[in-house]
Amino acid sequence: MIGYISVGADDMPQAERFYSAFLPSLGYRLEEYHGDLSYILAEKQGVPSGQPDFYVKSPFNGQSASSGNGVMVAFQAQSQKQVRDLHAAGLAAGGSDEGGPGFRASYGPHFYVGYLRDPQGNKVALFSSNPSEPCRDG
Repeated sequence: MIGYISVGADDMPQAERFYSAFLPSLGYRLEEYHGDLSYILAEKQGVPSGQPDFYVKSPFNGQSASSGNGVMVAFQAQSQKQVRDLHAAGLAAGGSDEGGPGFRASYGPHFYVGYLRDPQGNKVALFSSNPSEPCRDG
């Protein structure tokens, strides 16, 4: 089980603007700790969510943050509409488009996804694979 995911950022106010544009809609609350950002999923009656927390931190080595080639964090949305809405919110909050919301031939027929880059260049996916919604093939 993954306990948490961290990405680096050099500009915390810019990172907060970007991630706070969509993570609260997915159930995350923001906690700040020593200038870094911690997006925590709420526990239900004392039971952890089972999903990892998400941290945005200044690199410990004091160097500039950089994004990894092939590294991506994916957040699950509840619907295709929510993917579209959150993708738009990320763009409006300073992110850049890495692939608009839609189906991809490389994935299953219900996998609906939109890709963003945060202001630091980290790649983020917002996806839904809800079988009760329209699929790629019909």
